[in-house]
Amino acid sequence: MSQSTPTPALASRGLVTRFLDGVERIGNKLPDPAMLFLLLMLVVWVVSALLSNVSFSAVDPRSGDPIQIRNMLSGGALVEFMSQLVPTFVNFPPLGVVLVAMLGLGVAEHTGFINAMIRAIMSVTPKMLLTPMLIAVGVLSHVAVDAGYVLVIPLGAVIFYAAGRHPLAGIAAAFAGVSGGFSATMFVPSSLDPLLAGLTQAAAHITDTSVEVNPLNNYFFTTASTFLVVAVGWFLTDKVIEPRLRGTEVDGDPADMPTMDALKSQEIRGLIAAVVAMVVAIALFVVTLAWPGTPWAAPADQVLAGMNPLLTAAAPLMRSIVGLIFVFFLIPGVVYGYVSGSATSHRDIIKGMSKAMSGMGYYVVMAFFCAQFIYAFGQSNLGALLAIEGAALLQAMNLPMGVTVIGIVLLSGFVNLMVGSASAKWALIGAVMVPMLMQLGVSPDLTQAAYRVGDSSTNIITPLMPYFPLIVVFCQKYVKSSGIGTLIALMLPFSVVLLVLWTAFLLAFWALGLPLGIGASYAYPVG
Repeated sequence: MSQSTPTPALASRGLVTRFLDGVERIGNKLPDPAMLFLLLMLVVWVVSALLSNVSFSAVDPRSGDPIQIRNMLSGGALVEFMSQLVPTFVNFPPLGVVLVAMLGLGVAEHTGFINAMIRAIMSVTPKMLLTPMLIAVGVLSHVAVDAGYVLVIPLGAVIFYAAGRHPLAGIAAAFAGVSGGFSATMFVPSSLDPLLAGLTQAAAHITDTSVEVNPLNNYFFTTASTFLVVAVGWFLTDKVIEPRLRGTEVDGDPADMPTMDALKSQEIRGLIAAVVAMVVAIALFVVTLAWPGTPWAAPADQVLAGMNPLLTAAAPLMRSIVGLIFVFFLIPGVVYGYVSGSATSHRDIIKGMSKAMSGMGYYVVMAFFCAQFIYAFGQSNLGALLAIEGAALLQAMNLPMGVTVIGIVLLSGFVNLMVGSASAKWALIGAVMVPMLMQLGVSPDLTQAAYRVGDSSTNIITPLMPYFPLIVVFCQKYVKSSGIGTLIALMLPFSVVLLVLWTAFLLAFWALGLPLGIGASYAYPVG
């Protein structure tokens, strides 16, 4: 019998799989993430010393002066680095977010509440809808700032494994929604909207102080983008990522793996009591939100026009998200434990917290070196130089408007590989790109939308993103050999496809004249 010839689709899929396998092998040959951050920090020190005496014409928009690279190997810089070593680590934003949230999640996991809840959900949810549901929840998690990284992504692995699917595929799908779709919004605006709009308006005022940028100037586009992110994530997870993972053995600790056994009577009682306790807690919390003059809202003088005072970055509610996650998982975890019999005293509750913290030791080490690298990189001004010079190059090329918008997307994606903070990147790039494109007739709203597409699309493939090491830890829980290369190979298809299709989606919005958001426009009147 003659051997059949592979179809072009199968041959293409095989090529993609081989390429991703190669990416994984090369990526996993990189040093341990903690050592990688240390080496990168040393590189920053050396490069900063070499460039510290070079004069650059690029103007730093933050100061109005020509940008100057700071020598991180100078005596003053080294002394300052050592004096800030502990504060840099302790104040590293993802560290507190992760550890505090994991305390509550640890109790809920240790007593069995999360396992029981997942089994109950799985019994009524069609398996074919698990992927889009998970990605959509990831996008929705942006309302809670960075909560999705510590909540949705690990639950994605649990849900997929409980459904008999590969847990790393669940992590990939959740990560695509939480981070790859960071600029998408599931109907409810996030704190990123007013933050970016404020920076855009400041940049626009460089040339026109009459420009007003609405905090929801990209709202319609980012809401519509949710459907694109979910569709792309659904297709890639089920058709590319999961088939490639079939040969990857799940060799994590069996004791940490969820089961799909039918719920026992005591588990059902515990689950009902826990859910009732959670609903009551949420109801009481909602009452405090609706109370006139609620302390959860930002003061009136700190609220931008058209923005909900509960959803602004200055609102105590938005700064309390992590604490709320801790409480809202601690309560049902404790109730489930006592009612189901899995916890008999407070010692079991403390044991759950301790177990969660013991599993985060590796992440704490990585966070230490990651924090030091980010500090050195920011203090050196190398990131600012790259962003400003890239924007200046784009300006000098004088490309057609459509191509220039694509250039903004690509520049944002490139800078995102090295500078993690969305606001820091836009403060640098926007100060150059917004006024420049205004002179060419492009509105600040469109420029900001282009930035958001590029920024989101490459979030998921850069090890320098502060939460990237945490996702590696989540992967290692199920596949012990997981490393940087494993996660990059998982997420690279999402990144490339989102970058291409999301850019095309923005250009289609522009071509069709669909509104970008509230009070937004595509054109800026010149002359």
